Amino acid sequence: MGRASFLSTIMAATSCKWKCCEEETEGDHVLLVNFSNGNVRNANELDFTFYKDVNESNPRKKSRRILVAETDRLSYVGNNFSTGSLKCNSLCKYYVGVLDKKTKQMEVHNAQLFSLQPVVPGESTAKDETDAHDTKSYRQKVDSLIEAFGTNKQKRALSSRRLNQVGSESLQQAVAQAASNIIQQKGIEVLQQEVADSKAQAEAALYLPPCNPEAEKEADVYPFNQLLSDIEFDALESVGRKMSELSKDELLSMKEKGSPQLVVRHLEFLPSDTPSRDRMSRCVWYLSLLINLAHEKKVNRKFGSKDDCPRIIQNKVMKAFTVESFNNGRVMNMVSSSMKVKLASYCLALLLHMNSMTANLTLLHQDLGLPETRILEVAKAMGLRLNKVVTDVIGRGDQHRLACLELPLAKYDHPGQRNKRRKLH
Repeated sequence: MGRASFLSTIMAATSCKWKCCEEETEGDHVLLVNFSNGNVRNANELDFTFYKDVNESNPRKKSRRILVAETDRLSYVGNNFSTGSLKCNSLCKYYVGVLDKKTKQMEVHNAQLFSLQPVVPGESTAKDETDAHDTKSYRQKVDSLIEAFGTNKQKRALSSRRLNQVGSESLQQAVAQAASNIIQQKGIEVLQQEVADSKAQAEAALYLPPCNPEAEKEADVYPFNQLLSDIEFDALESVGRKMSELSKDELLSMKEKGSPQLVVRHLEFLPSDTPSRDRMSRCVWYLSLLINLAHEKKVNRKFGSKDDCPRIIQNKVMKAFTVESFNNGRVMNMVSSSMKVKLASYCLALLLHMNSMTANLTLLHQDLGLPETRILEVAKAMGLRLNKVVTDVIGRGDQHRLACLELPLAKYDHPGQRNKRRKLH
């Protein structure tokens, strides 16, 4: 008999009724339970409780479920999200047919599998860690049972694990001895200084542009192709051309509308030769985009479309300068405070290439809307040398901070580092 005729015969005999899955609610789902340490003789003695995650707005947590089965002697717990959960729930889809003996009709429901593990009362992980010296851990009790009642295979495995543990303890002792020797040779103060430097470098690497401190030329310290690749630079040809063709009236209108000061100043003094003018105009347009992004909080995929932003540049800034956040079950792109610092560092590196390795920090912090101290911290982290200049603007003297990139890079003490040294002395 063929498969189709066999199924049709069963359907005719039982008069099965199919219930569409889309019509089901979560309460209609069937739970299939598997006990890890044996079979249940009397299921009526079990008290089942089903829990779900209260954070339903988060798409990664709203499907988390915990199933608890309690008896007079022991409790069993299973879930669908931890490392011990069954992977088949994410790989397969299960259905269970429920037959009504009176009507001889069968309803088919979605099913989910749970593997329940026994939970010994009072054996929580936190308690084992705090009372390790007073009571035996769960592992020690299991090892004692294996020593008394285990098979030969289990005893050999226990002996092998203990030998490996002894080897691990010997290795830890050797590492501790080596660390002690290094401390005696270098001293605590030098080691703390090295740790502080490495920590500062790791934190700075999160928001600073790629740096090559061993470069022989200033322009190679923060390579331009790491800020804008050749493909991205070519994509800015049309928008850069529009920048270079702006008239004086249009520049005056940009000033009145409150456009970034750095952008307007560079447009007023574009080079006369065509290659340099084209390169500068593209950089100015990209700088304007980064400054505008720093003033945003939530960014959608249409950002920059009004200014004819190329698609490759849109994808670049969304990926490099925004973070994903969940809001009412939707993924949002946000410009966090750390991303604003990253934008400041990339704007600063771009300005160095635009102004012969010199950048105006005062105008940069005003355009970005960040405190001047934060911009100074970024410049110091990038190894730039700081100085003040006085410029006459409309008859008054304004002090502007300039940052210059010179080799070798400048080194500064990290915040709080001097106080720590005084305390050590």
